Amino acid sequence: MNGAWEKRPGTAADSAALSLKIPFNEPTVMNRLSQNLEHYLRDLPLERRIVVVCVGTDRSTGDSLGPLVGTALSREGNCSTLFDLYGTLDEPVHAMNLGDTLLKILRSSRQPFVIAVDACLGQVSSVGCIQLGSGPVRPGAGVNKELPPVGDIHMTGIVNVGGFMEYFVLQNTRLNLVVKMSEIIAQSLLRAIQNTRSVMPFALPD
Repeated sequence: MNGAWEKRPGTAADSAALSLKIPFNEPTVMNRLSQNLEHYLRDLPLERRIVVVCVGTDRSTGDSLGPLVGTALSREGNCSTLFDLYGTLDEPVHAMNLGDTLLKILRSSRQPFVIAVDACLGQVSSVGCIQLGSGPVRPGAGVNKELPPVGDIHMTGIVNVGGFMEYFVLQNTRLNLVVKMSEIIAQSLLRAIQNTRSVMPFALPD
């Protein structure tokens, strides 16, 4: 599974230029995230299906970022015509079903372009920042779990401080922060995908 997500063509300099780390309350956060996302998406062939995988669980406040993003996206009327979505509050993608979810994705679409969304822990000065970068996210790394990497690109929200008692820290993360970050990530994703996709590419049946 580790080699499932092909690397996006381009140099390391290209990837660095498109990477972004920005506070959620920065006035230009929505525009900057969506514009950088569009750079990743605009050259994709229409037949290459976009898949958004929102990782996390609502059993932990800090780890609920992914399912909150997925739920916000699922409420958009044209969501299913533009991209496939995995991971909502109703049907979360977490440690117990991540592997099966990735197999389902790979079986249902030819060379899907996967955007992974997840919460993470970081330094005090970075709490509240949203990160966008190329390559996969590694779910569970912050709490010392070994899970399959996910995504051609990733968006992560730094919800609290890492380095000590990570499970406790995630459980005691402010919901207000997580909700605000999830709304920004969801709207940025939706805007970028809408601006680069208007036709539903062919997808293989399950």
